[in-house]
Amino acid sequence: MGMLCAVSFNRYGRLYYLDPGEFAPQVGDRVLVPTDDGPEVAECVWAAQWVDEDTAAFPKVAGLAVDDDLRRDELLRKRKAEAKVAAKKLIKAHELPMKVVAVDHVLDQAGSGGPRTTIYFTAPHRVDFRSLVRDLGATLHCRVELRQLSARDSARVQGGIGSCGRDLCCATFLTDFEPVTIRMAKDQDLPLNPLRISGACGRLMCCLKYEHPLYQAFQASAPAVGSRIKTPTGDGRVVAHSVPRDEVVVRMDADGSRCSCSRASVCGPRQSHEERYS
Repeated sequence: MGMLCAVSFNRYGRLYYLDPGEFAPQVGDRVLVPTDDGPEVAECVWAAQWVDEDTAAFPKVAGLAVDDDLRRDELLRKRKAEAKVAAKKLIKAHELPMKVVAVDHVLDQAGSGGPRTTIYFTAPHRVDFRSLVRDLGATLHCRVELRQLSARDSARVQGGIGSCGRDLCCATFLTDFEPVTIRMAKDQDLPLNPLRISGACGRLMCCLKYEHPLYQAFQASAPAVGSRIKTPTGDGRVVAHSVPRDEVVVRMDADGSRCSCSRASVCGPRQSHEERYS
């Protein structure tokens, strides 16, 4: 039992959950979030509330942002914007097949080794960017690092709206990318059209993983499509599954009509149980 609040570094960006500690941030307040490069300013989007889970492992709010913190955050955002513009111009000048996805900047702090700019990019293959790094360092007057991102990581960093109309899962709450296979789409009777089952990153949608265990459990106990079964209203043949409703669609032998029956009423173990104890 403890208290948690949610903050975001960018509007509509990924949420981070923190222990408010002795502070009571409200929605819209700017708070300081501890990071590896020192405290960073973030906006509270979910006020501190009591939760049932243990909050000991969550990082704590470092404090409420004051004017100096806000000015530093504004300067940081300005440096990021300048670095992004410079990177795009130099990439074009060097004719490299790279696309800038995001920029991170660390101001000159004690023990930080001076200001540092990290540029995240995507590319169809490995790129020799040594000359680009030298030019960027001379232009930005700081140490520059370039990091290539995969398609999924690029979507996580950039964010966006999925086909469901909601913010991308990877940009909001997903922390790890679990393997997603085409078998999951087949088990859920989804069209194997890449445009229908691919996410913003161009890979299979992560949400195919969410309901797959339900479909596996249903198929393990429900009669297969094409099998003959006995229903409470007569014999018939299974012609389809309706997993969300936990039902099977049966074409009746008597008149050829179709009816939906619950999985429990047509599965073999349930029928055997009722025949023995009814």
